[in-house]
Amino acid sequence: MPPSRRTLTILAITGAVAVAAVVATVVLLSGQAADAPAPGTKIVASEFSKATDAAARAADGSPEHAAAAYLSAQPTAVWLTPEGDPADVVGERIANLAAEARSQSARVAVVVYGLPERDCGGHSAGGLDADAYLDWTRAIGDALREAADTAPIVILEPDSLALAPECGNVDERVDQLSAAVGALASDSTWIYVDGGHSNWLPPTEMAGLIDQVDRASRTDGGRSIRGFVTNVSNYEATGDETAYAHDVAGHLDGLHAIIDTGRNGAGSTGDWCNPPGRLVGEAGGTVGDDVVDTNLWIKPPGESDGTCNGGPAAGHWWPAAAVELTRDVTAD
Repeated sequence: MPPSRRTLTILAITGAVAVAAVVATVVLLSGQAADAPAPGTKIVASEFSKATDAAARAADGSPEHAAAAYLSAQPTAVWLTPEGDPADVVGERIANLAAEARSQSARVAVVVYGLPERDCGGHSAGGLDADAYLDWTRAIGDALREAADTAPIVILEPDSLALAPECGNVDERVDQLSAAVGALASDSTWIYVDGGHSNWLPPTEMAGLIDQVDRASRTDGGRSIRGFVTNVSNYEATGDETAYAHDVAGHLDGLHAIIDTGRNGAGSTGDWCNPPGRLVGEAGGTVGDDVVDTNLWIKPPGESDGTCNGGPAAGHWWPAAAVELTRDVTAD
């Protein structure tokens, strides 16, 4: 018996939906995997975080538990370091992160932090030699391409450019960063290089450094970076950072910015290393305009800036800081 008109219509609709799904998948995996980060962007809140571990260890009902539990639920970028995620395991780490992102209908956001002479001997000193760094970033890039459907956001080496004049290695940094961009870049990955913050380098100087990496990393297909990131691990007010991003971008041709608002809810005292009295800032994906793509939490609140103002080593969980940062949002 031939199919009825109604059956044919249903089959046509079903086929159209299937074709649309295939087309959507093709578009997702060729060309930019999704729109650029913007207000409304949601990044993954990974359960494999120091905040999650701290919540599991803290006593139920304690301020330390409330703070860690709150912070563990907040979408926050995941930091990749060669010390914690060497080249032979970083791919698996990203694959697991991508699986979490899919389950949350979120995007992967990672911080790549392993540059040679990282932090110029400061609290976060370390990093790889040049050859090992290139191998490591290639492993990250390969894994991110496998996770193309999560439209990965990459924050590349915070502080690296803004510190370079002080470290005296601008040319070397530009070469290293542009090579890293080449290793990480794909049609589905959105890369933001270091843009310092509003209380550091003048906009013209910061823009000049960014421009060098931008130009050195371009390919026949055009730009490989989306823009720059400001206020990473810092406390400057969002309004100041927005104005600064506009000033920096004004010296560049079409580059955009992301602002770290994880710990800037009380603004800055001018001290970047574990200043007391700070608060978490605006939730990620709530800020944006024609220059600032959006804001994200990049430095995980609750992790120390270093052994200063009573803090533990850089990156270690600090329960007292977590409690202080969340005092307004965890209060009964």
